[in-house]
Parts: sequence; C-alpha cells; structure tokens
Amino acid sequence: MTLSSLQTTLDQLPPACDDFQFNYCKTVACVNFSRTNPQLYVLQKNNLQRPILICRECGAFPPVLSNYDVIAEKQRLTQQQNSGLAACSNPDCSHNGLPVLTYRQLYHAFGFSGERQRYRCKSCHHTFVDPWSNGNNKHQLQQKLLAYLFTGYTVREICRRLVINPKTFYDQLNHIAARCRHQLTIFDARLGKHAQARHLATDLTPLQPHSDNGVLWIATAEADSGYVVSQHVNYQPQQPVTTYVNQHDAYHIGTRFIAPHSYYHSTNTVVTSQGLLAHIDATYRQILARKNMENPLSGEVTINYPTKGCLIRPQYTVYSHFLYLRELLNSNIPSLAVFMPQETLLRSACLSVFIDRVNNHTLHPLYVVEDAQWQHGQHAEKIDIVLMGWWRDRWAFSRNKNGNKGICHLGGNKKQQQHWLTVATHQAATVYQQRFYDQFSHMINEPRRKLRPASLLPLLDIYRAWHNLCHQNKAGITPAQSLGLMSSPMTLEQLLQ
Repeated sequence: MTLSSLQTTLDQLPPACDDFQFNYCKTVACVNFSRTNPQLYVLQKNNLQRPILICRECGAFPPVLSNYDVIAEKQRLTQQQNSGLAACSNPDCSHNGLPVLTYRQLYHAFGFSGERQRYRCKSCHHTFVDPWSNGNNKHQLQQKLLAYLFTGYTVREICRRLVINPKTFYDQLNHIAARCRHQLTIFDARLGKHAQARHLATDLTPLQPHSDNGVLWIATAEADSGYVVSQHVNYQPQQPVTTYVNQHDAYHIGTRFIAPHSYYHSTNTVVTSQGLLAHIDATYRQILARKNMENPLSGEVTINYPTKGCLIRPQYTVYSHFLYLRELLNSNIPSLAVFMPQETLLRSACLSVFIDRVNNHTLHPLYVVEDAQWQHGQHAEKIDIVLMGWWRDRWAFSRNKNGNKGICHLGGNKKQQQHWLTVATHQAATVYQQRFYDQFSHMINEPRRKLRPASLLPLLDIYRAWHNLCHQNKAGITPAQSLGLMSSPMTLEQLLQ
C-alpha cells in the first residue's frame, strides 16, 4: 500500500490485510468473540481518546489495530531474522528474501564462485552466492572476542587486548551475529518439522531496565527444554520510510511508528501488595489505567526516546511475534500451551493469532503468577477459585509451605487445573532474559548506550545461539539436545565456522 490512510466509513472495522483481521471482541465467553461483523459493535473514529470499538453484547472495548501495520511489522521481523542469509534478492520475484536454508526446493545449485556455492532462482533465474558456504578465516579472532565479551570485559579493554579499533570490534560482532542467525535458522527449521505437543513460555520485559528508553524485549522459549524459539524488540535502527503519526490511528498506514518524544513521569507507580491475590488485582488496575490496554508504554511510564532509530508501538511487535511463531511451528501440533505473565497485550495477541486453535480447543493460553519460593513441579494441594478483574477471569490458586501460585486459563477451560498448577511456568523465558542481563550488564547499563540500543541487537542473536546450542545444564545437555535437534553440544569454534 502506498496510501497513508485507508478509505473507510464510520461503521467499518479497519480493513483486513492478507485475510488477517485482528479487530473484534476478545472476551472468550462472549458470543461475539472472534466475530468481525461491524454491526455487532459500536464504532466511532471522531475522538481517538475514547474507545474506537465497543462490543454490543458484553461491553468490552478492545483497542483496535491496523492490520496492514501488523503484517508489515511481521515482514520486518522476518527480514531481520533472514538478514545475511543466501536468498533471491530480486524485488520483483515471488522468492525474494526466502533463504536457501529453509526453501531449498526454490533454487538450483549453480556451480561455484571461488570457494563459495552459487545458486539460481527457479522463478526469475537470478543468481547469487552463499556467503557462508566457505570457511571463516576470522574464527580465531572472533572466538577470543566472544571469550572476553562473555567474561565481562568492556569494549575498550577488548580492543586493547586484541589490538583492534572499535569499528573493527563492532564489524566483527555483526559478522558473528549473522553467523549465529545462520546456525539458528537450521535448528529452527528442524524444530518446525516436529509435530508433538508443545509448552511455550513467553515473557515481555524492557531491553535495558534502567534506561527507560521504551524498548521492550519479548522472548518465547520451549518451557520444558529452555530452547528459545524466537525473540524480538519494538525498535529498528533505521528511520521509517513513512511519516510519523502523533496519535495512534488504526485506520492510518504507518501508525505503528512512535513519533520521537520524551515523557517524564515523576512518580512511577509501584505495585505494593500483601499477597499474590492483591498483587494480581493491583496489576489489573494498572492495566485498566492505561490509555491503551494493549500498550504498556501508554501508562504512567517515563520514556527517553532513543537518539537513533525509532520505536514501534509494542502491540504491533508482539502480535507479529506470535505470527512469526505461528508460521514457524508445525500446524499439525495436536496441542499448544502458552504460559505468560499477567499482561493483557500477551493475552490478546496470543488469542488473536491462534484464533483457530482457540475455537477448536487445541490452544491453552495461561496467565501464571507465582512466588519466588514456589518450587516448580510440586503437587498442588488445595485449590481456590477466584474471579478477578474487569474480565472476571477465573483464577485457580494453590498454597503450600513453600509459597503461592495462581494460574488463569484464558481459553475458558475449567478442567485440569491441578495439572496446570503443577506444570505451567514461564520461567524458561524469564530466566533466559535475566541471565542475559547478568551476563552483559556492563554493556546494558553503560550510560552512553542507554539511548543507543542498536549496539545490543547483535548480542541478542549471539546470546540466543550460545544459549540454545552451547550452554549446558547440570546434566551436560543443551536445550537443542533436549529437543532432539542435535546429538552433542556445539563449541564456540563450531558455532563460528
């Protein structure tokens, strides 16, 4: 689309894109859930400060989205993941951007260019070279660089020890990140072929917790093995091609980009509660106090806008993140469970993207809130049921000597509560993110990096590859081994070759 706005009347939902329509009632118990008939809702576009869509049946007012921007953001995330991979680069070809690693049937092997493999596209006959098909003559330097980086050395110390300048350091770091994405693409494709039931853990957290720069980081891991399936941030290092929109307008193309501004909130609200139930209730109140329930940045938060690049409204990145997961995972998986913290954005995105699984009861989305003292896997004893929040969500609580835990099945399933209290946890994603903070705190908290988050993006790719393929648990098993994707741990040398 080249138009900046979409031509619609006052009684229409934002237009669907590629058969995706994410604007409807998202209350599972409502008869209008997932129904996209505009006559079922009260719609208005005159005042963007008021709800645009209100369900006539249950009174819910879910925020509306630009379907075109969600799909555009999904394409950005896919392009970012495939960056540097061998693929057809002809913009007019239907195979453009589809990497050889996962779409080998679309290409012919077409000889060599020096030591590198050449390929030809079957559609447009465009030829290109695979940059990763020969050896890496810089792997010794890159191994030393990673060793220093993982042991806490600063960029200046690493440059001094390796006798390189900072530009060479960041060039090598980007090269390592591209190689890591290449390796991860292979194992992600293998995971996508598996068709057994999956438990996923998702968490959403600031990329730099002490910077208040508005960059949020969402990560989804396989809950049992800890394999990080996907991760994304609501930030792009480049300026957007379209113009900024000061206020979010779902009927306007390009509305996902946040206009540069800084907002300072003097008294950040801190949730103080006496117990788990009070904490959950306070979180519901905070969410309802936002201008947009599905945008964590629309609450009472401080935003120091990055000096380079641009922020993207979190709801578009999170919806696109789940679209990316939907495309990656095998559609024949008999049952999919998604464990997440209490965040309306995660709930809405998961239900909207996997709407077909919600309707045929093969998706189990759950809020999970637990004390630090709760030991995962322990048997849930007495279970108490409480209806909470504006949505009257049905929470199941369990208490024992060690701590408290609460779960809420967002799909409306009232069965297997004891089972979910025992197995449901989003710690696989939460612990992964916390370990990243601990590992690279010297770079994350560096003052000059607080408004320049672009330099941390290569670290995310590198750390995900190291975590999935190299990091071993107490039994000496990597997450990729736990899923049967590889037979032995990968060394740093193998990762970089």
